[in-house]
Amino acid sequence: MTISALPTFRLARAIQRFLLLSLVAAATAHAADDHGGSAAGWWDKAWAIRKPVNLTPASGAEPAGANLVLLRLHAGNFQFGAAKEDGSDVRIIAEDGKTELPLHFERYDALMNEALLWVLIPEIKAGATTHLHLYYGNPEAPASTISAKDSFPSTASLIYHFTDRGAPARDSSVNGNSSTTAPAVTEGALIAGGILQFGTNGIDVPGSDSLKWGAAAEVTISAWVKPTAQAAGGALFKRVDGGSSFVLGVDSGIPYVEIKDGSGTARTAPGEAIAVGGWKHLAVVASTTKTDLYVGGKPYGSIPKPMPALATPGTIGGSIDAGGGFTGEVDEFQIHNAALTAGTINFHAIAESGSDEALKMVEVLEDEGSGGTSHRPEWVEHILLFGDIAEKMKFDGWVAVALCAVMIVLSWWISIVKFLYLNSIQKGSDMFLKEWRKLSASLHKLDIHDEEGLQTLGGNVSRAALHQIKKSPIYHLYLIGFEEIRHRANGSGRPTLSARSMQAIKSALDSGLVHESHNMTGGLILLTISVAGGPYIGLLGTVVGVMITFAEIAKTGEVEVAAIAPGIASALLATTVGLIVAIPALFNYSYLNTRIKVLLSSMTVFIDEFITKSAEIFPEQPDSSLPPAPPAPLPPASPVAPSMPSRPVSFGPGVTPGPAPAAPAE
Repeated sequence: MTISALPTFRLARAIQRFLLLSLVAAATAHAADDHGGSAAGWWDKAWAIRKPVNLTPASGAEPAGANLVLLRLHAGNFQFGAAKEDGSDVRIIAEDGKTELPLHFERYDALMNEALLWVLIPEIKAGATTHLHLYYGNPEAPASTISAKDSFPSTASLIYHFTDRGAPARDSSVNGNSSTTAPAVTEGALIAGGILQFGTNGIDVPGSDSLKWGAAAEVTISAWVKPTAQAAGGALFKRVDGGSSFVLGVDSGIPYVEIKDGSGTARTAPGEAIAVGGWKHLAVVASTTKTDLYVGGKPYGSIPKPMPALATPGTIGGSIDAGGGFTGEVDEFQIHNAALTAGTINFHAIAESGSDEALKMVEVLEDEGSGGTSHRPEWVEHILLFGDIAEKMKFDGWVAVALCAVMIVLSWWISIVKFLYLNSIQKGSDMFLKEWRKLSASLHKLDIHDEEGLQTLGGNVSRAALHQIKKSPIYHLYLIGFEEIRHRANGSGRPTLSARSMQAIKSALDSGLVHESHNMTGGLILLTISVAGGPYIGLLGTVVGVMITFAEIAKTGEVEVAAIAPGIASALLATTVGLIVAIPALFNYSYLNTRIKVLLSSMTVFIDEFITKSAEIFPEQPDSSLPPAPPAPLPPASPVAPSMPSRPVSFGPGVTPGPAPAAPAE
């Protein structure tokens, strides 16, 4: 059986095993990287350290769209001494290992080893982990080409971090909606700075175009609050425009939303009070039909009224004139011109809280590189270096690699197919020889004229076993031998085999042996070509690559190691690929060739045994087709003396005969 004649299912099985090995390799690389983020290569070698960051939203906290995510850095997870003094060398790279994400620091204090970093994530996977990398450790890092203003979602109308002491609250978004009055700033809020509210010291929010709300506009307002007293009224944010108004507050510990429009006033039903002295996330989401209140990321109350049309300035907290403002601390006050989803609200309520759950959701892992240990095994890091080397490879190198890749596919394909083929015929041969030992002991009982009986080895083999035995090349020789014997049978009698007949049968068996040998060795030429040609093709790519590299050096005049090393390394990659072709092909060829030799030896032994058994069962007889042998010649007669003619001799009377005279001398 030749390779082209292999059953389709056998080829499909070989391909299936190859794909399975590929999947196992991919799963191994992914498993080795579960705690280290993406398997992407190093973004830029100028940065000495990188830190994996994993975002894994909890159930019910799956954010939608782009989100501003807080990273808390401290001495336990960040080496401030290895970064620039102002942290300007910090970069966040997306999961693809290439895209730089927008970021800004709310606080970076190298002396106190504390940093609060906000990064804009275009998309956070729901029900899975989003892998990022934080790079730092480059004292010569230039300023980032991405502005801090770009690190806010497009929905943001106003974002107050409250970081500027003695100055109006600065809007960090692109809209410039800074307050018109300066708040009382505190340094010890939940996220860096915050403001203190005493119920009478509110700050004014301008009524700019970006903060104008039409009737039934989609709006989201959120803030972190820490009540210090159970004050009545407790307006946190208030906006009044004619007969319409909107109020978000905490009345005696009960969060509420109140909306007034032309149809009347509606207020959320009271729920569980929030404790004094603890931080709580409040959020209001106004859609086109209703307004929902969230406390701690969970739904708290709702009113069947949309946001009224409001274009006037608003107030955070109270005022001396109005009074009744919120009493406590406020941090991270934000307004978005969109109705954020419940999952997004819950995500921010957890991720920004600083709780244990937040640390699991936003996981900042150990450093990789010169400043720390990698979570990947060393062999994985070595493999990833090939990706960096390949980026510098020239076109000629890729041609050599492409040819080697074709040889790899062909050599492994033929190796897998041959391995399966030899396994199959080896199994069939073992089963046949086991049955042959039983059959050869009573071969004289086998009916030479029963073709079906010959094929089924006397009818003592099961159908399943016979199906496997028929794949054996030794079985094929067995059929050839008995077919030759059956042709020499006279009528229905038993054949008589002369010496010439036995020689003819052995010649037929030897011819079958050669044919089976060709079937078993067919295709191995591809392995020998891979063994001999792979290294030479790779070497050709290396030589040409080195030539081009030195030609470029001579042209540019750059003789530094940094200019030479990438080209040389990429050129050597071609030789490496050539060896990757040759070494497995050499091992596979040696293994397969050894197995084929063993099978051929078994077939040679079977031929000798078959001829011997046949000579015993069908003894030699004179061949009547030959002319009779001539009679043996008679032996020549021995020489004698000539004799005299015999005639009677008479003697006279009285005379007696005397002795005969002697013969005359010669």
